[in-house]
This record gives sequence, structure tokens and C-alpha cells, in this order.
Amino acid sequence: MYHYYRAIPQTTCCSSHRTECIDDVDLEALVNDMASLSSYESIYATCGTQHSDSAPLLHCTDGSGLHGNRAAPLPRAPSNKVAAHKLRRSQPMHIHAVRRLQEEELQVRPASLPAIPNPFPELCSPSGSPVLSPGSLPQPSEPYVRVFSEDGVGKVVEVPADMTARDVCQFLVYKNHCLDDNCWSLVEHHSLLGLERCLEDHELVVPVQACMSPESKFLFRKNYAKYEFFRNPLNFFPEQMLAWCQETNDSIPQSQLLQNFLNSSSCPEIQGFLYMKETGRKSWKKLYMFLRRSGLYCSTKGMSKEPRHLQLLSDLEDSNIFTVTTGRKMHNAPTDYQFCIKPSKGRTELKELKMLCAEDEQSRTCWMTAFRLLKFGILLYQNYKSPHQRKTAISNFTTPVRSVSENSLVAMDFSGRTGRVIDNPVEAQSAAMEEGHTWRKRSQRINVLGSPSPLHPSPLSSVIHRTQLWFHGRIMREESHRMIMQQGQVDGLFLLRDSQSNPKAFVLTLCHHQKIKHFQILPFEEEGQVFFSLDDGSTKFTDLIHLVEFYQLNRGVLPCKLKHPCTMVAL
Repeated sequence: MYHYYRAIPQTTCCSSHRTECIDDVDLEALVNDMASLSSYESIYATCGTQHSDSAPLLHCTDGSGLHGNRAAPLPRAPSNKVAAHKLRRSQPMHIHAVRRLQEEELQVRPASLPAIPNPFPELCSPSGSPVLSPGSLPQPSEPYVRVFSEDGVGKVVEVPADMTARDVCQFLVYKNHCLDDNCWSLVEHHSLLGLERCLEDHELVVPVQACMSPESKFLFRKNYAKYEFFRNPLNFFPEQMLAWCQETNDSIPQSQLLQNFLNSSSCPEIQGFLYMKETGRKSWKKLYMFLRRSGLYCSTKGMSKEPRHLQLLSDLEDSNIFTVTTGRKMHNAPTDYQFCIKPSKGRTELKELKMLCAEDEQSRTCWMTAFRLLKFGILLYQNYKSPHQRKTAISNFTTPVRSVSENSLVAMDFSGRTGRVIDNPVEAQSAAMEEGHTWRKRSQRINVLGSPSPLHPSPLSSVIHRTQLWFHGRIMREESHRMIMQQGQVDGLFLLRDSQSNPKAFVLTLCHHQKIKHFQILPFEEEGQVFFSLDDGSTKFTDLIHLVEFYQLNRGVLPCKLKHPCTMVAL
């Protein structure tokens, strides 16, 4: 028999009536009451009925109870008939049932709690919900892309789904403090296949990365030839390679060349012989091919254009054009001017590639440029014009272009007794150049104390060029060729390097008409001072920086002016 005691608040009655005893309470009913009610008052309500809705009473078998502050008398011993009728013998029960019910109640309770209002609705999830639900999960993070520089150093960039190749380039230009000349490109490089291409500025980066193999990567590199065909179209499209898709053999007027490529209603095409590698074999076959808006075709019968003699090799919409970087030995190519057409969707194996080879560099550039124009059309022209439009819009609100400190400077002449302001801009520029030349000559001879001396030539002129972006030190001739080709074979692209044959000389590597030429810079000593010259001493310069600045303004003995420095940026 179990006995339960309850402490009664202090009342005016005697101390013998301060406790109550309940005999033979049903333990199973007690457990049910504890699970459903949080108050212990329900335990004592099992003996009878309630007399009031607001205050539970303790009932006994004789009907007496507590009312207000009055103490109820002790219960009498019930008779056998009444006890048998109203009371049941309790059964042993494990106390774990109560704990289990309490644990289940705790598990259910958080789900029934109301939603918590979000005090920062502007920082909520993209769904725009102003309420933070208790079971909400964090949104997945944006994908990451690793971009590598020419020296092999990589940088991780967080790329949203709507981020284009131009956006990534602009971000890297800003982070690395590069010159923003709209010539930077994001290069898709496949090391195992030996292929690479420059992504168009409007292409989304995330879908391109999804189709790349784990060994592939993105490169951050200059590409001066990306939109050069808009400025000099005649250098990219030889007249003998242009024709109409119709049967007439009329040539396309050069003045309407780019308009025909950008206009979707016109039908220009590129035609000529190309070598194509046979599938599964190392042999190459020379075929006459046609590049149209609908795709790349080859003629199965000589140079015939008849539809029954044309075979479709590749569709432009589902393919991209790549440059082959592994050289002719790997694929046993007949020439060095290889390119490849690769499917754009899914990871591609070597057998799915269309390996092609042109006769010379001009033909390869024509085929690859026409492929881009026919595939993307007006999008390329918009990519070319958008940086210029942005600069024009900025210049309308930021005039003058120079900073405030630069605009506050004036040219002064202190050759007389009193100084004067040089108002003529031509005279001011001439005075600045003369003063700069004087300082260059003065810095050539210094001794230990800092005074001019012909016996102590300054080492500054022999090493100052190594801080320039266009100087690449002791690189091989083949490496200079590779760098020029990667950054676009446009007129005026140049770099300087150490000479391999003469340790005291240097070499200027210059691109002109898609051909790479080399010019040796020799040192000359005159009156104890060392000069550098490209024309056997006819034009001498105190250092290489002075030489480069001169040929950027004057062609001299070179085929063209120095326009674009071949640079390598470390991320």
C-alpha cells in the first residue's frame, strides 16, 4: 500500500490537521494525470468530483473536504463494501514511463512554438520571407572558381551563377591593381587535351566550369587580339577566303565585311583548304571546307559547293573553337598552325575532337575569328563597345580627367632673374622632356659622396629596366614566341629580354603582320658612359626605358611603333 503526503499551507487550525493522507491511490491514473496536467492538484481530484471550477477540493470517502481556510477532518476508514466499490489495488509500474512522456513532450513542444519575427528583413533569404522559421536551413554557398596566373599561382574567386567572364576579369584587375585596358581575358585551359580558348566577355563562368574536367583550369591573361578585327578587319580576312553562300562567286566588299558578319540575314562564308585529322588515326587529310552560320562543312568532291557534296562536320551552336598548345609533334600535324573544334556541353574525350590545321597563321586566324563572329554575332560587337560606352559615360561626369593635384600644377621657367609661367602647352611639354633628359644624364655618374664623377658609373641604368612589365629577363627565344602568340599577334606587341648570344646585349621581340621578329640591342661606350642602340649607334639611349619610350613615339628602324607590352601578372 502506497502513502502520499502533501504539505498544507499554514492555517488557523491545529497542527495535527496540517497533513493529509490518501490511501490506495491508483498509480496508473496518477501517471496519466501527470502527463496531461502540469499541476499536482489533479492527483487529489481522483477521489471524487470537484465542488468548484476555480479551486480544486480534496474529497474523502465521507464527502467532507477543505473549503477556504478550514481544515478538513481526518478521513475515516472506509467500509469494506465502499472500498471495494470505489478503490482499486494499485499495480507496480516503472517510473521510466513518466520520463518518456516528459521527453516526448519536449520534442513536440518546439514545433508548436510560433515563428520568430526577423528583426532584419533586408538580410533574409532570397525567397523574401520576413519570418525566420525554427526549422529553416541555411542557403547553399556560391560556387568557387580557382584562377591561375602565368607563373602558376592561383587565386580562389567566389562566382555567383550570373557572373560573366568580364566580371571575373574586372574583379582580378581591381584586386591586383592592374591597368584596366579592356584586354584582359579569362582563358579556359585543358592541360590533358592541350587546348585553350579565351572566354567571351558575356559568357557565364559557372556553366563553363561545370563542363571542365578536374585537370582543367582558368587562366588570367592579356589578349590584345580579342577585338582587334573590329579595328583592322582587312588584316584578318583575306579576300580570297571570303565568298557568298549563293552560287555566285561575287566577292564581299571590304567596306561591308563586318556588317555582313554581324547581320543575321546575310550569308558570308569562309572557304579554303584545311587539314583534318582522321578519327582514331594519326594521318591527316586535306579537304576543301566551308564555314557558314549553320556549321562547318567539307566537300566530298573537290571544291564543289553543291548540297549533295557537302558533309557537316560541326555545328556552331554546340561547339567552341580552341587553339592547340601541344605543338605539331603530339598529333603529327603537317604544320604548326593547329586549331580544334570541341563540343561545348559535357566533358569531351580526344576522339570527339575535330583537329584541324591551316597553311599559315593568317589562315588560322581567319578561320577562328570567323567562327566567333558567325556564332555570337552582334554580342561580340556589344562586348567591344560596352567598355567604350562606359568610359564615355564616366568622362561626362568626371571632367577634367586628371586629378585635382595634377590640374593645379603649372609649368614654370626659372632661367631668368624671375620665374614665369609657361602658357604655351607645346613649350611646356618640350621643357619637361628636356628637363627629364637632363636628369637622366646627371644620374649616370655619381660617386660615393653623391657628386658627379665619370669614374663611378651608376648601376641604376643597368638594372632599372628589370622593374618594367615588358622586361622578362633570361627567357628562351621559343618562350618569347609563345608569350607573343598567347597574348594575340597584333601589330606593336613587344617584349624585351636578355640576349643568349651576347651577355651584355638585349633583344627586342616585336610582332608585325602576325610575324614575330627579333632586334638586338647593343651597348656602346662613349666618353666613359654606356649607351644602348638598335641601329648600330645612330640613335643612342642612356637606358632601356628611354629606348622603349622613344620607339613608342617613333618607328625609327622598326617596322611599326611599340604599342602593347607583353606582360605577366602574378595573382
